[in-house]
Formats: sequence, C-alpha cells, structure tokens
Amino acid sequence: MENSKIANHIALAARNIYETEDFIPLHAPLFLGNEKKYINECIDSTFVSSVGPFVDKIESISSKFFKENTKTAAVSNGTCALSLCLLALGVERGDEVITQNLTFVATANAITHLGCIPHFLDVENNSLALCPIKLASFFKEKCEIRNDGKLYNKESNRIISACVPMHTFGLASQIEEIVKICRQFNVRVIEDAAESLGTEIGNRQLGTFGDIAALSFNGNKIITSGGGGLVISKNHELIKKVKHLSTTAKVPHPYKYEHDQIGYNYRMPNINAALAVAQFENLELFLKIKRNLHFEYANYFNDDDVKLVTERDGTTSNFWLNTLKIENADIDDILIKLNNDGVMARPVWTPMSELSIFKNCPTQDISNSIELSKKLINIPSGVTEILIKKLN
Repeated sequence: MENSKIANHIALAARNIYETEDFIPLHAPLFLGNEKKYINECIDSTFVSSVGPFVDKIESISSKFFKENTKTAAVSNGTCALSLCLLALGVERGDEVITQNLTFVATANAITHLGCIPHFLDVENNSLALCPIKLASFFKEKCEIRNDGKLYNKESNRIISACVPMHTFGLASQIEEIVKICRQFNVRVIEDAAESLGTEIGNRQLGTFGDIAALSFNGNKIITSGGGGLVISKNHELIKKVKHLSTTAKVPHPYKYEHDQIGYNYRMPNINAALAVAQFENLELFLKIKRNLHFEYANYFNDDDVKLVTERDGTTSNFWLNTLKIENADIDDILIKLNNDGVMARPVWTPMSELSIFKNCPTQDISNSIELSKKLINIPSGVTEILIKKLN
C-alpha cells in the first residue's frame, strides 16, 4: 500500500473514532474529577512540598491497587524512581545492568547516572520487550557465577547485578520468564513499569513480579501528577530504603538535621500528589475507555501491511499507546503526512545502541530492535470526553 494511502487510512480511523476534524493529540491528560478541589486544598494547607497528607494518600491508594502486600513510595518522576530502585538493591558503580535496546532513553539514563554500564539485549516481536530467550542464551554462554555468588560477564569481567526489562507501551513483557531466568543467575530484577499502570498478567498487576519496580505519572501517561512516579515492591525493607534515600537520607529527629548517607531530594511534592490522587479516582474508567479505543482501532487495522500491535494471551493491557506495525512502507513519510494533517503520531524510540551517547556500551544480537524501529508508530491514544460518552 502506498504511503499516502496508509496515512489517509490512519487519519480516517482516528477522526472517525474521536469524532473530530480538529487536531488530535497523541495522549493529552484529561481532568474531570477532583483535581482542582484537591490542589486548592493543598494550597490552602500551605503543604505544597514533599510533606503532606496527599503524599501519604497516594502511597496508600496505590499500595492497595497493586495488592500482593505491596508498598509504594511516591517520588518526583519515573527516572528518579528507576535510580532509587537500583540504589535500593545495592547496584554499584561499574556494574553492568541488562536492559532492552528498544526502550525510552530514561531507562538507560538512570543506569548511567549511577555510574553503571547499560548492556543492551534484544526485544521479542510480540511484546516488544526484552526477549527471555536471548537473555538466557547470553547468561549461559557468555557469563559465569563466581565464588562470590555474583554473575560476571566473562568478556568485560564486570559484575552483572541487575536486569531492567521495560513493559513497552503498556504491553506486558514476558516478565515471569525473565524473573525465573534472573533468579537462576543471581541477578535482581527491576521492572520499568513506567508505561504500564493497570496492565495485568492474569489478575496480577505489572510492577509486582520483580524485586522492585518504577512507575511514571508524567503528563503523557494514563494518569498524571504533572511530574511524579512511584517505586513499587513487595519487599517493605526496600521501600523503606527508597523513602530514606529520597528524603535526603535524613535521620528522624524533632529539630536536628542529621543525615547518615548520601541522599537525594526525590520525594513527590504534596501538590503533585494531590493531582495524582484525583486522577487515581478515575483510573478504572480510563482503563475501560482505552481498551474500548484499542478494539475500535482493531476494526480498521487487520491486514498484512498495517497491523495493530495487541496484547498477548493471558494478559490485559492498559493500551497506553496504540501501536501500528507497518510493513513495506516509509514510516517517516507517513508520519509527516499524519502530523501535517493534524493527527499526531510518533515513531518508536531510536534504539539505544544507535544513540551516540551509548555507542560504546556492550550489546548482543539486537536485530529485532533495529528492524522494529523502522516499522512501528504510535497513533492517538488519549482518553477524551467524546470517548467517555461513546462508552456510556
């Protein structure tokens, strides 16, 4: 199919579903609940910084949402959440950390911020996330557990201390298999769940499978606190560490400022938490709308040239960003046409191995990542009042 025909088909689908001839953003936030009320309460209380009742409330609400006896810590953004996950697990400067080559740059940035070396492995085609087969192959063929019980890369002689799979666009990775493989090789697992709030495997939320997980509440996520995120874990001691580290490692005292290690000012401000609490109250509605949106798109994209990427069996995705896999076409030309037509669309990220800042980092076979980066685009996926009315 010609590029212009594909672009026109995508634009027609989006305009029919969103029922508008106006500009359609990729994923704008929607505020239809208590956002203004809670923010005003926060301002009236004067507690607008990193201490206040809404910080406690978002942690309480989110802990209950994730179940599994999970605890959460509210932090300033998803990248900080990833950094704190690494710190809480004791990952050290100079360690290698496994992650996928096709991911948002924040995943690799957080690893690098701590003086660690991201090691990029390939993704698999269905979930667009870290390939467990290639992960197991790398560990078995090129790594070894030494007398100290740690896994070493035999080529670099560096410790591999953690693995950070990312749940791409809200689709569930094969996290159960990844965790199983990492357990066999004494590698800790950090779920980059930045995009996957509400996605489940069976009846279990993503973010509860690894040792610890990071979530984002950025403005383009399914719910937002403006800037903000969560650290999630069933290990309550890890969350205790995260809260301590994110609050400048301050030792509790009625009036003295004492700190027992290098800390970080990474706690979520109360004013952002107020927004997050209000948004969380509509999360279930947003999830229903987004699933309905995905299956509306499925009616338009079901041929060999343009396919809608969907959830794998046994999983329930939040469908954060709907993604098309386009064969035999120039996606740059398609993207230009869509955006010029007022239908916002974006390519998948540049693979990490192709960024100059990470060109010297170790990689394995990353052929799927490179190929997929030439075929995937994201199309409008936000919740709007029109979509809510259609559901009702």
